[in-house]
Amino acid sequence: MSRRVLVVEDDLLNRMLYSAVLEGNGFAVELVGDGAHALAKARDFRPDVIIMDIQLPNISGLELIEALQGDAEFRQVPILAVTAFVGKNEERRIRQAGAKAFMAKPISIKPLVAAINGLLGEK
Repeated sequence: MSRRVLVVEDDLLNRMLYSAVLEGNGFAVELVGDGAHALAKARDFRPDVIIMDIQLPNISGLELIEALQGDAEFRQVPILAVTAFVGKNEERRIRQAGAKAFMAKPISIKPLVAAINGLLGEK
C-alpha cells in the first residue's frame, strides 16, 4: 500500500511539482490549494505525512499546523513545513507550532523525497 501525502500549497506550479515528484516515488498524493479546505481533506484522505506551505490564503500554515497538532486524530501525523520566507526566527516558530521538519523554498527533489522518507521512518 502506498504511503499517503497530503500537500497543502496555494501555488499551482508547486502543487504540480510535488504531485509529479511524490507520485513518481510511489506515494499516493492529494493536493489542497487553500488552507480553508485542508482539515476536511485530511479527514477524508487520512495522510501518513503532510507537506504544509506556511503562506496560504484564508488561514496560515502555522494556524493549520497548530490545529492539526491539537486534534487527536492528526497529532501523530508528521508535518513538513515549507516556505519561501525564511526569517531569522521562522524555523523556530514553525517547529514550535508542531512541524516535525522544515524546508525553505525553492524545494529540491532529492532533499524533499529524503525528508518525506525520514518523517515516515524510511531510508
